Amino acid sequence: MSLFQVPCPQILDPAEKYISLIIPAYNEEHRLPGALDETLNYLQQRAEKDKSFSYEVVIVDDGSVDGTKRVAFDFAKRYTVENVRVILLGRNHGKGEAIRKGMLHSRGELLLMLDADGATKVSDLEKLENQILVVAKKEHKFGDSAASDSTLRISDIPIAAFGSRAHLEEKALATRKWYRNFLMKGFHMVVLLAAGSGIRDTQCGFKMFTRAAARKLFTNIRLKRWCFDVEVVYLCKWFHVPMIEISVNWTEIPGSKVNLLSIPNMLWEMALMSLGYRSGIWKIYT
Repeated sequence: MSLFQVPCPQILDPAEKYISLIIPAYNEEHRLPGALDETLNYLQQRAEKDKSFSYEVVIVDDGSVDGTKRVAFDFAKRYTVENVRVILLGRNHGKGEAIRKGMLHSRGELLLMLDADGATKVSDLEKLENQILVVAKKEHKFGDSAASDSTLRISDIPIAAFGSRAHLEEKALATRKWYRNFLMKGFHMVVLLAAGSGIRDTQCGFKMFTRAAARKLFTNIRLKRWCFDVEVVYLCKWFHVPMIEISVNWTEIPGSKVNLLSIPNMLWEMALMSLGYRSGIWKIYT
């Protein structure tokens, strides 16, 4: 099979798949193949067991200068563009922008962002999915045939589920490098000031949104790099999108791009976000 361009779907369109997995990738030639193998094996096995389960994996290449694009296209060839699509950003914009683009051009009722390093087990998406369904049933009587609107789909109910490593914090403090502990402690304090309380671990790269939530949030996201996760929390609160925080399995994978030089960038983005929203310069589109 040869690769060819396909029309880009829009988040405003009705869902065509049950779930979309969005993977931002910047210079991930070596870590991406293992993560994609695990992800696609899980999705295929689930699709074989449940014929109503449909999926797509959207790899967003954020201007990589290594072989990331080749790896992504190899998987698109192997699994067909119906199941694996690649979005090329051309130049590096930042993880936040890569995820925003992936979300805006996905087809799922549920949309999951996950990192290219495979730090979180993909099967943990079921924890987030199940909690979203619990909240939908509780708040909207979703799935209760006696009380609910039978035309209502999970994609229509705005809910966000955040994978969390907060339960691993004590162990992580003991094993992680001192400067990363310093970075995270300071970051948590600034997050509290900028976005308020509610989510203990805003930075875990494993988050799930219903299509209705993604439509509200990712048409408004402006931060392109480090702190877009905090902006997501801020916008969830503004739109009154229910947020659930769920513990997930997580393994620290060598090759992290976070370092001491990230601190001033993070502080700058937080200040920009606070100023932008509180001054009204950044309009929120409904």
